[in-house]
Amino acid sequence: MESSGQVSRLVNGSPVFYGWVIMAAGTLGLIMTSPGQTYAVSIFIEHFINDLGISRSLVSTLYTAGTLVGSLALPLLGRLIDQRGPRLLAVVIAALFGLACIYMGFVGNAIMLGIGFLAIRTFGQGGLGLVSQHVMNQWWVRRRGAIMGISGLGLALLGVGGFPTLISHLITIYGWRLTYPLLGGLVLLVMMPVAIILFRNRPEHFGLLPDGGQPVAAGLLSQPPLPEVNWTPAEAMRTVAFWVVTLGVAAIAMLSTGLFFHMVSIFTDNNLSAAQAAYVYAPIAITTALANLASGVLMDRIPVRVLLAIALLFQAFSLWLAQSLDTITLAVIYGILLGATSGLMRTVSGVAWADYFGRLHLGSISGSASTILIAGSALGPVPLGLARDAFGSYDVALQALILLPLLLAAASLFTGRPQKAGSD
Repeated sequence: MESSGQVSRLVNGSPVFYGWVIMAAGTLGLIMTSPGQTYAVSIFIEHFINDLGISRSLVSTLYTAGTLVGSLALPLLGRLIDQRGPRLLAVVIAALFGLACIYMGFVGNAIMLGIGFLAIRTFGQGGLGLVSQHVMNQWWVRRRGAIMGISGLGLALLGVGGFPTLISHLITIYGWRLTYPLLGGLVLLVMMPVAIILFRNRPEHFGLLPDGGQPVAAGLLSQPPLPEVNWTPAEAMRTVAFWVVTLGVAAIAMLSTGLFFHMVSIFTDNNLSAAQAAYVYAPIAITTALANLASGVLMDRIPVRVLLAIALLFQAFSLWLAQSLDTITLAVIYGILLGATSGLMRTVSGVAWADYFGRLHLGSISGSASTILIAGSALGPVPLGLARDAFGSYDVALQALILLPLLLAAASLFTGRPQKAGSD
């Protein structure tokens, strides 16, 4: 970890508060997770099924297993981020993720595909996402919600909105086996230099304060920092709030992943085309961006628990609507619901752990929460895939799953910010 009292020409000599550079670099890190995210992987699913000669339910199960096993590494990665700082970990994770994407172009059977899913989910969705979000949380406290909203805007437009189209275009030209290595090369060439050059640990290590506050004479502060109460991982995990927020976000991750994973099949079952399914990613991206930005800006006025409850209600509505997507208008409304859900969830997951439990042990706490979140996302494709193979329709699973977000929305509304014994 970088030592206290460092002077950096890059950080201390920056003409603007270096947190803005961190925001841009962290946002790019989140965008570069795309080849390991479900919205990107979903474009490859039909190719895996057809070219490898395996069933949809087996692909779903392999994706679930790879995601579940990969999520177990996140508490360790979180502790390493706390101990070694985000810069070193970001470089290592980006290198491993890029190599994992290159490997995906060479899978030849179900076992190799399962290993590939394990790698891209561990280092992409999991590791690179964790360290990129962590570094932004370290540099921003008062404006954390707004910063995460701006970051989410970039992720939605360039990640969710851009990568499915880019991947579809590359597959058309080069085929899916060359497309994944090309994505891996992009990660290596872009994210590794960004992590080496721009990522830095806490602003206090460079004599700065979060949000751009500057120490001045006589120990006074030009902008007093927002008081923080730091919890240990064990203390945080004993609170009701930790579990309600974690399970709420995990439920959205699970259900959204299932819907994204089977997006093309759900549309074709409703007599819409694969091209129309790809088209709906545009309203998803736009709505995600707007919801993420708006909810981030309003974080100081709307409690986390309310934002989470709204997201869960939107998720329940999207499950109901997925059963009857028989017109392009309904498909666009469906995309807007998914986008609003994703945008609100990103705000909640981006700020909740740092806001509730402080920055001192943030890597460990968010790593533990991310394990549960990603485990939830791993479960999403399986019930839908099994229902489709068994009944020829997704409707049975969609109807049964609606109850989950409704119950968690009610729990979220009645669970406030945790209070640590002995703190104000």
